[in-house]
Amino acid sequence: MTDSLPPNLSDLLAEGVSGRGVLVRSDLNVPLDDEGVITDPGRITASVPTLQALVDAGAKVVVAAHLGRPKNGPDPKLSLAPVAAALGEQLGRHVQLAGSDRSRVVGGDALARAEGLTDGDVLLLENIRFDPRETSKDDGERLALARELAELVSPEGAFVSDGFGVVHRKQASVYDVATLLPHYAGTLVANEIQVLEQLTSSTARPYAVVLGGSKVSDKLGVIESLATKADSIVIGGGMCFTFLAAQGFPVGKSLLEEEMVDTCRRLLDTYVDVLRLPKDVVVAEQFAADSPPQTVAADAIPDDMIGLDIGPESVKRFAALLSNARTVFWNGPMGVFEFPTFAAGTRGVAEAIAAATGKGAFSVVGGGDSAAAVRALGIPEGDFSHISTGGGASLEYLEGKTLPGIEVLGRPQPSGGDA
Repeated sequence: MTDSLPPNLSDLLAEGVSGRGVLVRSDLNVPLDDEGVITDPGRITASVPTLQALVDAGAKVVVAAHLGRPKNGPDPKLSLAPVAAALGEQLGRHVQLAGSDRSRVVGGDALARAEGLTDGDVLLLENIRFDPRETSKDDGERLALARELAELVSPEGAFVSDGFGVVHRKQASVYDVATLLPHYAGTLVANEIQVLEQLTSSTARPYAVVLGGSKVSDKLGVIESLATKADSIVIGGGMCFTFLAAQGFPVGKSLLEEEMVDTCRRLLDTYVDVLRLPKDVVVAEQFAADSPPQTVAADAIPDDMIGLDIGPESVKRFAALLSNARTVFWNGPMGVFEFPTFAAGTRGVAEAIAAATGKGAFSVVGGGDSAAAVRALGIPEGDFSHISTGGGASLEYLEGKTLPGIEVLGRPQPSGGDA
């Protein structure tokens, strides 16, 4: 967490950026289908306000971003080419894409293009994770890449951190480059910090948390942190079956983290008045969109069935609980929302949160699959107070962890010669 907000984009614009190079770390990690077509441009859309402000102010903008988790260097399937095209459409201008030189993202083409930028131009570097130094555990390797990135906008350059989805990573384009250049929080990052601070410091009650997704292990820290702050924590998604198993119920072929059963039993004993589990679930014989659904009691899942959604009775119970909430944080779908047959649980909970928001509740959708579900199910984004772009980063912030990409923004600005 942060005790005070770091310098932000408004501060940089007040200093003046016309003719200056500005390196922006954006989060453009959007999902692609098998044909390389973007299926959810939400993160691109969220990145536009900061980039547009810099373009309008006459900056020479260089954008660093990643896509997926490439292994062994460049992977054509994870090129940012479709992202450059989509970003250009939203900005209403051509966005250049720098070619990568083998595993060196900041190669000769990137340098040449950066030197040729004029006021208001935008250059997108190829997938920064094509360079293994980006995610290296070696401080020297990351710093070497950071120096190359800084060189693209030097000598009067600045760095804007606007990729909230990666601020929990100590990576070259997130952390190390901020030690070399004057640094600022972009509009997106600044907004995320303010929203999450509200969830941790000035929370209106009742405070309800909705957690889904596949693994208890991914959410353990946030459960333990928020169980002492929230009035109720609703558990759904694949993770609920490990909790049901901890109660001694059969879960059939459902997702189960056996090594977490004892932990879930301890959580249920410790926070019996806070944790809320489904009373019924929707099961099927196979993990498939066309597998016939069947609703069963949560304590009676057949051995040959797999749970794929919370049931209608659970939706009603959760919706009634959420209807009285004044603050809601939601992270993780209630079921396999990608399959229409098993999307009712996620839709029902999302609509209940939206309804609570309409009555004055402050609601935060915690990024990742939750944000994707809102868009996939056609629920207006404006029905929620805030939709985060950072699933893992949001959770770690709420756990009280120090996020490297935020912490570094609060440090004193480096002198001009540091790059």
